[in-house]
Amino acid sequence: MKTGLIMEGGALRGLFTSGITDIMMENGIEFDGAIGVSAGAAFGCNYKSRQIGRAARYNIKYCRDKRYFGMRSLLFTGNLFGVDFCYHEIPEKLDIFDSEAFNNNPMEFYVVCTDIETGKPVYKKCDKVDENFLDWIRASASLPLVSQIVEVDGYKLLDGGISDSIPLKYFESIGYTKNIVILTQPKGYVKEKNNMMPIIRRVLKGYPLMIKAIENRHNMYNDTLRYIEEKEAAGEILVLRPEEALPIKRTSRDLEKIKQVYEIGRQTGMKNIDIIKDFLAD
Repeated sequence: MKTGLIMEGGALRGLFTSGITDIMMENGIEFDGAIGVSAGAAFGCNYKSRQIGRAARYNIKYCRDKRYFGMRSLLFTGNLFGVDFCYHEIPEKLDIFDSEAFNNNPMEFYVVCTDIETGKPVYKKCDKVDENFLDWIRASASLPLVSQIVEVDGYKLLDGGISDSIPLKYFESIGYTKNIVILTQPKGYVKEKNNMMPIIRRVLKGYPLMIKAIENRHNMYNDTLRYIEEKEAAGEILVLRPEEALPIKRTSRDLEKIKQVYEIGRQTGMKNIDIIKDFLAD
């Protein structure tokens, strides 16, 4: 039996996930493997490097920094989140990512991206920090319209949430049978159709299968939620989610809301820590 942690994306809603995972790390919770999508990958990699509080720390410190994200970056680089600042300055100089701890931790770590030529998910196992590691993390979190296509290892990639927002089925398929799923939307949430499709069709006109995947994303997502709820009702997985919609948009410079979402995550983690321990020990 392998224990797994599945982390949904949601941009700054991912700080809810970080609050929970920080509590789990503080309580010595270990997993055989973890998989993250978008912000779930960008923030979740800190679980393998065992850096408690890191994701919240740099988001709080740099949320109002124009180098981190903003329209200026989007206009001049094609990326809402500044690539050099987010994926080089921060992890290499300002809030250093512990590559040695990441490499030495035996926990498997996967990220999910979407291949824009096929519209299908790509599941990348990232056990070591190499020259392409941060490119895979960036690709997983690269939202259409506000991000450049990321080319790495022969793939052309964008946001993993397009093709597999909550990769529980994939983790089950590779042998993870005892899974905790962290969602960033409350119970009862239903994803609606993407109202940006006219623009997306123009921008991605050379990639019809990617357009089709984005058109179908809400159906895929809602089907996955139904599957998760069935598994949850049967007691086969443990799901952690906010009790109500988180008080933040996907992107925000509101420092208090960022702190609030992280704190909601911590409170959720503390409230459920004994349930988490019992579930993994059962």
